[in-house]
Amino acid sequence: MSSVVPNFARIEVAPAYQKVADAIEREIVNGRIKPDDPIGTESELVQQFGVNRSTVREGIRVLEESGLIRRDSSRRLYACLPRYNKLASRLSRALVLHEVTFRELYETAMILEIAAIEYAVDHATDDDIAEIAANIEKTEQAIANHAAFAELDAEFHILIAKASHNRVLQLAREPAGLLFFPTTEMVVRNVAEGMPRLIVAHHHLLDAIRRRDKEAGKVWMRRHVEDWRRGFERAGNSLDRPVERMYMEHALVGRKR
Repeated sequence: MSSVVPNFARIEVAPAYQKVADAIEREIVNGRIKPDDPIGTESELVQQFGVNRSTVREGIRVLEESGLIRRDSSRRLYACLPRYNKLASRLSRALVLHEVTFRELYETAMILEIAAIEYAVDHATDDDIAEIAANIEKTEQAIANHAAFAELDAEFHILIAKASHNRVLQLAREPAGLLFFPTTEMVVRNVAEGMPRLIVAHHHLLDAIRRRDKEAGKVWMRRHVEDWRRGFERAGNSLDRPVERMYMEHALVGRKR
């Protein structure tokens, strides 16, 4: 008979508030509770779950932070879609914590931005095209403001992804995009031809969407992302350094100016 004692891991019991949050989240994710459907009040949830008010309140707080529920003026609770920007920023923080490099961001952006323009060519509506055109016009007017110019560049790529009408693609590109595209400001501050080349690329990408020319869209998006890489390196940056360290140095330089 063996005398070896099995080595079992300790069982972690989820707190009651997490079970409340998980139960509500399952109903929303499974589609049994639709966006804007009422969930009830805290008092009603206390009765349904058979727990105290503080437990329900903490569970609701978790769901509100995730963007899965909201309150109206009467304090009643409603289901809603997760806020894309909140999800993306959380994932962006995770990328920073893993010390991802700009080379990794560049390689990922090349794949996702080309996919975005391909689907935008296929699915963009007249309204999408008008939004992209308006963005380019604003970008041309912002050449004296590096920060505003960079924000409009980031918005341009968000609009391209939106025009794809593929929500999974939109969600997939946002975390890296939040880290990748703000570096446009670093480039345009230090590379004289950065702004005009960017605007030319945006015009060609919009033209490809208007003409439903997928090959032209892919060619210009590839050139556009490669231009970023060249400009980033010409501005004295290294693709192989972690994102967070580069941002810290950039912020310090900005404060000294």
